[in-house]
Amino acid sequence: MSTRALAALLGVAFAAGTANLAVSAEGQVALGFWPIGLAVGAVLVAGRRRRLVVLAVVALAVAVSGLAGSRPLDVALGYGLAVTIACWTAVMVLERPLRGSGATERADRPSLRTGPELGRYLRAVVAAAVLLGVLGALISARTGYGTAAVVGQSLFFSALASLLILVPFFCELPDRPLLGRSAERLAQRLLLVVLTVAVFTVPQVPLVVVLVIPVLAWGALRVTAREAFVQLLVVVGLGMGLSAQGGGPVGSVAGYYDLYPDARVILLGMFGATCALVVVLLVMQVGQHVTDERRIAAERDVVRRIVDGARGVAIIGADERGRITLFNPGAERLLGYTAAEALGRSTRFLHSDDAVRTACREQGVAYDFVALSQALSRPGTGQHRMGFRRKDGSERIHLMTLSRLSDERGRVTGYVSTSEDVTDLLAAQERLEESLRAERQAVERLREVDEVKDAFVSSVSHELRTPITSMVGFLELLTDGSYGTMTSAQRYAIERVFANSNRLLTLIDDLLTLSRLQHPGAAAPGEILDLREAVRAAEQVVAPAWAPPRRLQVGVDLPVDPVQVLGQREALERVVVNLLGNAVKFTPDGGSVQVRLVDDDGRARLEVADSGIGIPREERHLLFSRFFRSSVAVRDAVPGTGLGLSISRAIVEKHGGEIGFEAREGTGTVFTVSLPTHPPVQLPVQLPVQAVPALGAPRNNRGDAAVVAHDQQNGPESG
Repeated sequence: MSTRALAALLGVAFAAGTANLAVSAEGQVALGFWPIGLAVGAVLVAGRRRRLVVLAVVALAVAVSGLAGSRPLDVALGYGLAVTIACWTAVMVLERPLRGSGATERADRPSLRTGPELGRYLRAVVAAAVLLGVLGALISARTGYGTAAVVGQSLFFSALASLLILVPFFCELPDRPLLGRSAERLAQRLLLVVLTVAVFTVPQVPLVVVLVIPVLAWGALRVTAREAFVQLLVVVGLGMGLSAQGGGPVGSVAGYYDLYPDARVILLGMFGATCALVVVLLVMQVGQHVTDERRIAAERDVVRRIVDGARGVAIIGADERGRITLFNPGAERLLGYTAAEALGRSTRFLHSDDAVRTACREQGVAYDFVALSQALSRPGTGQHRMGFRRKDGSERIHLMTLSRLSDERGRVTGYVSTSEDVTDLLAAQERLEESLRAERQAVERLREVDEVKDAFVSSVSHELRTPITSMVGFLELLTDGSYGTMTSAQRYAIERVFANSNRLLTLIDDLLTLSRLQHPGAAAPGEILDLREAVRAAEQVVAPAWAPPRRLQVGVDLPVDPVQVLGQREALERVVVNLLGNAVKFTPDGGSVQVRLVDDDGRARLEVADSGIGIPREERHLLFSRFFRSSVAVRDAVPGTGLGLSISRAIVEKHGGEIGFEAREGTGTVFTVSLPTHPPVQLPVQLPVQAVPALGAPRNNRGDAAVVAHDQQNGPESG
């Protein structure tokens, strides 16, 4: 508020207090109605920076008006101080934040809109009025001016009425519309003025003033909050003015009943406080009712939008008797009925007898729709399958949730069901389950076929190995000249047959090794071995493959300290031979191959990197599959069976390790083997024992193939 407006407000307070004292009855010692109510309003609108100044002005104005009303100096000053203290108390209570409101900053004006705010307002008014009455009684007792009890009562009731009537003008009032029409409001105003003038001119009948209260209540219910308080101010102002002239039941009560002069102040205070309480309570009640209606309407609109927007969900509401009161567009779409066709009917018509009977059986209740509804709507029951009958007669399965609606006393007032049509979903789920069952059966058949195939390959490999070993033995005997000297053409042919027989024997050995790894038999003894020795042995085996005329840089980096692992030496050597041999085969001349072994925090990590032809991206997921050979290997006619990496992975996994790779097409490949390191203890490992042949060199099977050939020729006893 501006300084000019604040000064005007204080001037009005001073003028009202002075005028009130000027028309006081002879012998009246108490203050009038206006000083404290207007003083509190001035402090509320002054702001924190000017508050102390305003309070000082209030104290001075009350004291000066008291002197103008012929009060003694000490009484006038005491009244000024008492009004200031009571005013400060009222302001402090009005500005105190409500518990749980979360308010951290002071608002421009106190609010008077809710129940807690009304309670705070009443506490402030009563506290200030009681404090002023007590201080007034003490001033009277101290100065001997008037009777302490009379002064205390007079100041209490006058302050109570003043605060109840005037403070709301400085608060934020409920925002409520005009509820009455223009003609009604005009009639109410005229009746209020006429009736107020009439009742305050009838002498010697005090109770007649209560006739004004119903008309005030009428206005409080139908007009705006601020106009209701203006009407209250007009009524009390007219009553005070007419009573000051000695008219009406209040003005003549002191002389007629031989009472003390301040009885008029007390009665007017009671009247004003009573009227103010009626108006305040009705204004708050109507304002709260309007606010609640707006909130409920907004919530109802939101719920309606949600319900109407749920096109894929059937939302059906019913009263306590099961008659439909809500049928949203989703229900219309899913069930085929319009809302007009469904409203008012029992929800029973939406379910066939078979659907109800099935649901009752699932819930374990008797065949009764009411009992079924109670069972489905129990708290915590969740969703249930329920058959719904569409308008066209078709039966659909819905996944439904049924909830009870209860009032504050716990009585059931209705039901709400939400459901989705899951008929097609259930059918698709059944088809999927059938497909999965068929797939599982197919996988089982494939597994059986794979087992038969593996058994067949193992059996055939065993059967082929003996004759091929015999053939290789005879070829070695022929090559050694055991059966005579051969011509160069014969020797060339024998060497070609010998080389191809060795390739076939290598393939058979690989198949037998892979079969043993997949179906381990007896446990082969494991040992603590230095993995560096396995790498060195594999290096010696593969070394002929990069000997001149090959131009290939091969480096082997081994740690100084032993790298101990638990395993089978020949099997781990075979892993290194396969990886190093592949790196050499798939790296063209001028490239490089690097082998690196490290002990990495309890894991032995072997890396074999090459700068070769790499692996196509789309084929990398097949790299460890049996018999897989990349398109690059096929295109470049690189020899191999496609079993080496499968065997290597099986061996590594049997040792509790992992094998992986990084590859770029045309730029090389890095294979990594990770194995756990172990302390030197003897443990069995489930691995087959298989000798490792030299890569790219003919097998020297003279110790077995030649002996077999000799035995087949001469008999087992001729050795």
